[in-house]
Amino acid sequence: MQLAAARCGFAAKPSPGALISPIIAAMTAIAPFLAWLALALFDATQTVVSMHAMGMQHDWWTLFFVIVASWGVWAAATPVALALLRRFPLPSRVAGNWAVHFCACLAIGAAWTCWAATLEHALNPFAYAKGPEPFLPLWKSKFIGNLVGDVILYGAIAALSVTFATRKRLSQQRELLAQAQLAALRLQLEPHFIFNALNAVTGLIREKKDNEAIATIAALGDLLRRVTDRSERQLVPLESEAEFLRKYLEIQQVRFGERLHWQLDIPADVAGAQVPDLVLQPLVENAIKHGIAKRAKGGTLHITAARAGDTLTLSVANDGPALAAELRDGVGLSNTRQRLQALYGDRQSLALLDTAQGVQAMLILPYREQ
Repeated sequence: MQLAAARCGFAAKPSPGALISPIIAAMTAIAPFLAWLALALFDATQTVVSMHAMGMQHDWWTLFFVIVASWGVWAAATPVALALLRRFPLPSRVAGNWAVHFCACLAIGAAWTCWAATLEHALNPFAYAKGPEPFLPLWKSKFIGNLVGDVILYGAIAALSVTFATRKRLSQQRELLAQAQLAALRLQLEPHFIFNALNAVTGLIREKKDNEAIATIAALGDLLRRVTDRSERQLVPLESEAEFLRKYLEIQQVRFGERLHWQLDIPADVAGAQVPDLVLQPLVENAIKHGIAKRAKGGTLHITAARAGDTLTLSVANDGPALAAELRDGVGLSNTRQRLQALYGDRQSLALLDTAQGVQAMLILPYREQ
């Protein structure tokens, strides 16, 4: 697309995602290096300060450099260890997986102590008058002395890898659950609402109200286009959700006539807030079906949105009768609750409240903008 735009003489503007994704990837790649650097600086500082406090006389700057540089082996080996963990995952019932990681641990430990012994032998950071120790005995003592530490460090890499992999799988499962709940909401909307809308159109045609019938069919077509949208988007701007509700309520108005009054109050400062697609429709449908439709004279539906800091509150209130206990967790509301849990965890809530004026559904979400 960018190439085509360039050929036409226009510069394609990269999307925010296209700019941010490489930065996130780079930060993810450099994170292990920064973690090992922090550990190396801590180890070197602790060693130098404690030895100096004990009155020892060494080449402090050289010792500091040798300790920091020796940790470079673990920084370089971490991508290899992570690749092995992906290829031979732990924990595992396969003995071969454990054998692979045991050998990898020994190999990294051998390389680490070999590099540390090389630096110490070459630079003599302890300033021995007779010179540094011979390389082979120095490496052997370091290798044996650090075996337990090697296992702990490799185990820490494995534990972090398993933790992040588990979190990624849980995130993917939550996304799949949210998509399934959205699909369920779409399927739930289609049958009875379409039938009622078509019956209303039939009534308009019989009454020779052709313009109203055409307008209703057009509105119904817009709704069905949104409902049958097969995209995997979960979040939409609140103003888009409000426009969908407006068309939905206009069609319901044809059915109920003067029995249905509604107000849609969405302030401009929250119009861009990201909300789950079709999240309000089940609440509005319940309010009409179990509230306004139960009254011979109908009633009023009031939909509002308000922001308080990092919280967005959506309200659907009607002046109908109190909602029966068995209706407070119907299929639509149950799907909505499960979907909200999948998308936001415990940072959301959905409550049905009996008020002096009727029934209010109150939805609280984290405030986000695109």
